[in-house]
Amino acid sequence: MRGLKKAAPPKPVLITGGTVTALAAAAGLLLAGCDAGSEGVRKEGTAQTQSAAKPTRMPSASATADSPHEKIDAVKLIKNDPKIGSQVKKDLKPCVKNQYPLDVIYGKLTDGKRDDIIVNILTCGDSVGVGSYVYRAKSDGSYENVFMIEQAPVYSEIDRRDLRVTKQVYGPGDAVCCASGEDVMTYHWSGTEFRETGRTHTDYSKVGNTDKGDLPSVGTEG
Repeated sequence: MRGLKKAAPPKPVLITGGTVTALAAAAGLLLAGCDAGSEGVRKEGTAQTQSAAKPTRMPSASATADSPHEKIDAVKLIKNDPKIGSQVKKDLKPCVKNQYPLDVIYGKLTDGKRDDIIVNILTCGDSVGVGSYVYRAKSDGSYENVFMIEQAPVYSEIDRRDLRVTKQVYGPGDAVCCASGEDVMTYHWSGTEFRETGRTHTDYSKVGNTDKGDLPSVGTEG
């Protein structure tokens, strides 16, 4: 993968444009084949591999590790969600025993009294994000899907009380390992839905970003 060195965190991967469908299909196959955090943000998950689709950031200043919340069954939440397609549900299988490739983030995003929940569905092998969903607690104790994005790979987080979605942008000829840039979208709860409030784009430098991983030689041969 591009830039996967200990000195720098990996970048999230998203294929856009004409290659979205192909990568999304590949991600679906990876997910299907894997049988065998804001105020009060708390993140839980089973994926142990750092992913190119998962941005590595320090927690926000308002994040706390001891925010009380009711732990939910994320697998059941996804499986029972009528907004999610049957193929996504079918492909969601354990990677190891009963461990599913899900990152579950609890925190404040909407105006509800209980924590909102982000569920990121990943692939087993390399933890590429294939779908992100935001659930808001209802007065009857159930949860409703208030935001979803399934343009694989994608990863969503809580930044204070905002929803942050990270994707990568690919240009013509870019390999899967080496995206041309990154888009980060910020959404804020309007009272009835999430509305985009900001967007940043970063063009990656092409200098020194190769897959070889070998350091350049120093000095001359005599």
